[in-house]
Amino acid sequence: AMVFQSYALYPHMTVAENIGFGLSLARRPKAEIAAKVAATAETLQLTQLLERKPKALSGGQRQRVAIGRAIIRDPKVFLFDEPLSNLDASLRAQMRLEIADLHARLKSTMIYVTHDQVEAMTMADKIVVLNGGAVEQIGSPMELYRNPATPFVAGFIGSPKMNLYGGETARRMNCTTYGIRPEHIRLSEGVGQWQGRIRHLERLGADAILYLDVPELGEMVVRTEGETPFAPGMTVWANPIEGAEHRF
Repeated sequence: AMVFQSYALYPHMTVAENIGFGLSLARRPKAEIAAKVAATAETLQLTQLLERKPKALSGGQRQRVAIGRAIIRDPKVFLFDEPLSNLDASLRAQMRLEIADLHARLKSTMIYVTHDQVEAMTMADKIVVLNGGAVEQIGSPMELYRNPATPFVAGFIGSPKMNLYGGETARRMNCTTYGIRPEHIRLSEGVGQWQGRIRHLERLGADAILYLDVPELGEMVVRTEGETPFAPGMTVWANPIEGAEHRF
């Protein structure tokens, strides 16, 4: 059963008719359709909306109707094609939880296409990273985070993305591409591996993201605690955490 990015609901049908449409096409008895629609709507918290048309629904409600239309057929495999990309950030987070709950309840295989690494990391048991149609790596979210096989995977998994350097920097490190994640760099005012000037600082509450100009590397992104004492314009030293570097 497929769930589309554009929802693909019939605008002239109610929520109940949209959800039960596949069973209607299969000419299932009306009583059976009504019972299955009611059970599906209960699962997706749509019971109060069954008589509404899609135009009267929010984006998240429409997406749940589209998922309900797939669930009611009791498929062995779900195919989700970027189903949350049309939703705002808070609704995407809520729908991620709901789809994860659904997966736990239904025990069905769900194949989920996304360009959003947060969706992939938070929802997947196993991620297949594709680049130009070729498989770069297959593994659990944390396997891909800890041991990316290629620079492409390294740059895709993790937020902010891994700092990746080629050229002379990588050659000095005996590799083609050198990588270090922003959260695996420690800053100090003393001495260290790289010296740089803080160009910009984003305070995100619990975390802070610093952008450094490092003469020998270029830009370096560092993730640190939100109450960091560092500020734009300061010169600091950056040190990679031992064992956290990646060489490709």
